[in-house]
Amino acid sequence: MDFENNSWIWEGVSHYPHLFGGIMLTAAVLGLSTSFFGGISVPSLTYFWPDLGIFHKRKHGKKRIRVYMDGCFDLMHYGHANALRQAKALGDELVVGIVSDEEIIANKGPPVLSMEERLVLVSGLKWVDEVIANAPYEITEQFMNTLFNEHKIDYIIHGDDPCLLPDGTDAYALAKKAGRYKQIKRTEGVSSTDIVGRILSYVKDTKTHEDQNGSTSLRGERDNTNEVQGEKGQSKCLHLSHFLPTSRRIVQFSNGEGPGPNARIVYIDGAFDLFHAGHVEILKNARQLGDFLLVGIHTDQTVSEHRGAHYPIMHLHERSLSVLACRYVDEVIIGAPWEVTKDMITTFNISLVVHGTVAESNSFLNGARDPYEVPKSMGIFHMLESPKGITTTSVAQRIIANHEAYLKRNVKKAESEKKYYAAKKYVYGE
Repeated sequence: MDFENNSWIWEGVSHYPHLFGGIMLTAAVLGLSTSFFGGISVPSLTYFWPDLGIFHKRKHGKKRIRVYMDGCFDLMHYGHANALRQAKALGDELVVGIVSDEEIIANKGPPVLSMEERLVLVSGLKWVDEVIANAPYEITEQFMNTLFNEHKIDYIIHGDDPCLLPDGTDAYALAKKAGRYKQIKRTEGVSSTDIVGRILSYVKDTKTHEDQNGSTSLRGERDNTNEVQGEKGQSKCLHLSHFLPTSRRIVQFSNGEGPGPNARIVYIDGAFDLFHAGHVEILKNARQLGDFLLVGIHTDQTVSEHRGAHYPIMHLHERSLSVLACRYVDEVIIGAPWEVTKDMITTFNISLVVHGTVAESNSFLNGARDPYEVPKSMGIFHMLESPKGITTTSVAQRIIANHEAYLKRNVKKAESEKKYYAAKKYVYGE
């Protein structure tokens, strides 16, 4: 029986579309032969509904989920980086809003870093796809509509710690009400408030030392008075981090890939303390000189020996994660030696060793052994022009110079932190 002569079938389809549709779909799925219908030809389903997507492979790929997360990102640290890493895992593209200086002053107090510096830091993270400068502190209805309509954002992300406005209301209330809010787990052990607190405590220690000795060590000169001696006489910092490093966290931040067999490997080392925009820029320039950037991060003891007892502000594993989070870094050596040796160059197949023109300490210029003596003798050392004049000490000095304002800010923030920890519950996340 020909397709055109089966008029009774078409009448049935017209009067009982659901019944015949079910029969045809069953026939198509099970692959039943046309003999089952007594010789009636069963036309292709795509003949009837050529425009229905369920019968065709999608011409376009799966819609990419765009997620948005905002923040002040002042004194950028590995906690910020881990928050953005988690946010990126909830979608395909991560858009980051950086709160304006004016909004930070109104809601939290004076920022330490400028908008330009914070833009460099956030843009330099490996998980960030786009950045929105001068974002509002509160997710207002107008800004939320802008995110949804102009930036095509699917979800707004924030940590499990509360973000309250001066009047005590939730800054993300509208996003939650709209059903477009997702939560991530806060990274414990560090915060901008904590870092400011570490620096302010150094000011307190320094004032005590000034009272006793009439001198100061704010700029990092070696000062043994405020050191605590360990069992073997090694110096230990008085101000301990609450960070609990795990191998899982390091793996999460790592690229997980080594250099190719013929890769040009560039090596740069340093403390990378209080990771700032100057670090990002020098790492970016170093990466452009080769195919693979290997970064050596000095131990706490090494940093303290060359910069003074108050350094480093951030400890080895904290500094390592901040460097690993940078998009220009391929691998790090956690606890790199002060001197770059021939054996080290051979082991890592290093093609070029670089060092910036702006550095926190150049003690090897004052009679001490040059840590780059070997790569210089091999002709593989290059002095790299530092794009910015920022140093860890210069950033710390901003807080020290305005310590009363930051002390007031920290006291206020400490209260909210105390409430958070008092009511803290386990939150699943990474």
